[in-house]
Amino acid sequence: MEFFRIKHDIPFMRYALIFNVISVITFLIAVASLVGKGLNYGVDFTGGTVMEVSYAQAPDLNKIRDEIGKLGFTDAAVQSFGTSRDVLVRLPVKQGLSSAQLSEQVMTELRKDGASVEMRRVEFVGPQVGKELIENGALALLFVSLGIVAYLALRFEWKFGVAAIIANLHDVVIILGFFSVFQWEFSLTVLAAVLAILGYSVNESVVVFDRIRENFRKMRKASVTTVIDNAITRTMSRTIITHGCTQLMVTSMLFFGGETLHYFALALTIGILFGIYSSVLVASPIVMWLRVSREDLVKPEKKADVGAAI
Repeated sequence: MEFFRIKHDIPFMRYALIFNVISVITFLIAVASLVGKGLNYGVDFTGGTVMEVSYAQAPDLNKIRDEIGKLGFTDAAVQSFGTSRDVLVRLPVKQGLSSAQLSEQVMTELRKDGASVEMRRVEFVGPQVGKELIENGALALLFVSLGIVAYLALRFEWKFGVAAIIANLHDVVIILGFFSVFQWEFSLTVLAAVLAILGYSVNESVVVFDRIRENFRKMRKASVTTVIDNAITRTMSRTIITHGCTQLMVTSMLFFGGETLHYFALALTIGILFGIYSSVLVASPIVMWLRVSREDLVKPEKKADVGAAI
């Protein structure tokens, strides 16, 4: 399906070096911030107190955040849990106060206006759990990356696998860089978004790579740059439709999903934008510089034997 067709190929590969220099600079800024400032880990990773409270009627979550904020917990996470009357509150560790003391302070504040609030449970999430989550998250990224390389190497050729994983890790580091530079809270939902972007971004790369392979069969006398430029140009309509529709859904979560989904949708937005960029202007130039050729993708036809007796 195409909304429009571009008559002349856009010479993307002519400016590949310029865009890759921009990518390297952006990548280095992200890495420098991650090394210098690190990530602002949420309660899921750093440890803290988790409270589940129940109201007689559906409460106003923003009001609950304001009330808890008066106690100095400006970065507390408040979200619906189960039914509309149940609320889950995550509080960071506060020196000198136990989980029981923190929960008592919060319940006292929530009941000030005569609200009918019932405490369901209180749990302490230790930093050891957070360390395990970080390690498991890193392992998940590693296994997903290895799986992507293996898949593309089998479907296409190893050069495409190398190009795709570099482009995808570029997207991951950029997302983490944004969260590091602006010190946005990095939680389990954000980690889920990062893993989702790995799979989402490779899908765009596969579409371009598949068109490159098809072009090598059809455009036998064309140069490699011409083949790649044509592949990218011919998939642009599909790219705009797919990513545009996806971004519409993510944008609705970003603006109307509340605090719980805000950073999840923000990470997806950054990942989608840079996923398009990396598939076209990072992965494709790397394939070109790795000297991909028609012989890598199209097996030579075997000539029939001509010595048969008549």
